[in-house]
Amino acid sequence: MSTVILMTVTGLGLAALYFLVASGLSLVFGLADVLNFAHGLFLSVGAYATWWAAGNLPGAGAEGWGFVLAVAFGVLAGTVVAALVELVMIRPLYSRTIEQVLVTVGLSLAGVAALQAGFGADPRPFPRPAWTQQVVTIAGARVPMDRLLLIVAALVVLGALLAFLRWTRYGLIIRAGVENREMVTALGIDVRKAFTLVFAIGGAAAALAGALAGVYSGSVSPTSGSSLLIFAFIVVVIGGMGSVLGSAAAAVAVGLLQQFVNYYGGSGAGDVCVVALLALVLLWRPAGLAGKAAA
Repeated sequence: MSTVILMTVTGLGLAALYFLVASGLSLVFGLADVLNFAHGLFLSVGAYATWWAAGNLPGAGAEGWGFVLAVAFGVLAGTVVAALVELVMIRPLYSRTIEQVLVTVGLSLAGVAALQAGFGADPRPFPRPAWTQQVVTIAGARVPMDRLLLIVAALVVLGALLAFLRWTRYGLIIRAGVENREMVTALGIDVRKAFTLVFAIGGAAAALAGALAGVYSGSVSPTSGSSLLIFAFIVVVIGGMGSVLGSAAAAVAVGLLQQFVNYYGGSGAGDVCVVALLALVLLWRPAGLAGKAAA
């Protein structure tokens, strides 16, 4: 029983990481119709900025409020990079889908190369607060605290996103734009600001995922964003393009399935089952579990 509980919490922790990456990816595609292959770069920027800040930024560090400040710096860096990518590289290409794909793929590859040139190709130890490396006993299972940190962070981000989408003016514009962008434009609303905003929100969530992934794995590497991005895309497709709640449900399904099958069926079997789940959902509901809706 304790093994099942440990696997469940670990799977939910993995689901939390997938959700943090997929939520922004889903909103960007749902509103702007941009398949952003550079989204993993925002995660890597957040991770490396947090790692750098913990060792160099005055007041920041690996413990307590110093670590919070380092993570805030990483999230800010990811947000700024995402907004700049939208303004400089994506905005001129909104009516040119193929060029968008080429630019985001190229940016992803260039980002990895730039991080390798700046920090080296080898993984670097990531600063982790001591309490995240402790364990807590839940119904007989010894659960690492970093898994619980991931789950709590994802729940906070989910609640904040839902509140923003339902009770703020720009949230309502984004929800309307996901449903019918042409209608929103016809009403005289400048959706370009909403495009930049969803890129910034997506970049912030991805950067937070990068920092938490560093806590989870204990290291940061230039390719960490690329590996998580693949499963984030699967989560977005299963959950439904543009749906935050759909992404959350899909992330839980993918994380638990991957964790349990890898444990009981052998390493790598979970990844195969996740792809099979994707195929089944696409055959059953081509628009994903939640269809196209921003909440």
